[in-house]
Amino acid sequence: MNQFKKHQAGFTLVEIAIVLVIIGLLLGGILKGQEMITQAKIKNIVNDMNGMSAAIYSYQDRYRALPGDELNATTVGRWGAAAFGGDGNGTLCRGACEGPPLVANAYNIAPATPTATTTEASLFWMHLRLSGFVPGPTSGLGSVQQPANAVNGMLGVQTTGMGFTSNIICTSNLPDKVAIAVDTQVDDGSAITGGIRGQLQTAPSPIPAAATPTVAYAETGTNQYLLCKNL
Repeated sequence: MNQFKKHQAGFTLVEIAIVLVIIGLLLGGILKGQEMITQAKIKNIVNDMNGMSAAIYSYQDRYRALPGDELNATTVGRWGAAAFGGDGNGTLCRGACEGPPLVANAYNIAPATPTATTTEASLFWMHLRLSGFVPGPTSGLGSVQQPANAVNGMLGVQTTGMGFTSNIICTSNLPDKVAIAVDTQVDDGSAITGGIRGQLQTAPSPIPAAATPTVAYAETGTNQYLLCKNL
């Protein structure tokens, strides 16, 4: 019985080289795209914090008061019954605001329909929206809703936290690479010192600890941070 050998043509070295080049180009494009997305998130977080600071200073320049804390927000000729006011003590707490911030006065408090007892950290957003410095609804639940940041975290304000004794801006759920880049571009790149400090998160959008952070940034690819900026 005759046996016939079948010859199968394989890939040539040139063909293999072309495939490898194409794979390399695809991988390079994917990695470059991911880096561009990360850089866009970093830029958005920085812009959010700078924009917030500018809105606060502009409000203070116009009304001679801190948004959220202002006593005169309800006066006729301003916003009247459309708004609720604070106690005018210069902080984002009603009354004393010493030591660890009360949960009720934290940046991440759940929004509720505004009343005369709504926290000043929530009224902060209402006053900025009514004045036109921040876009969004000017009445109801939406008027006190904190905006989301570029990584689906929360942007908000409170008084004291992370060793700061002042009013602070906080932005949460930042991937380690983003948090480190933001701190480096805006401040000193340290989680422990400077005008921006970082707290390692163990849960989404946590309340800042009262004490100054003692743990440095660690870029593991999975860590997330809460950043707070001194005002």
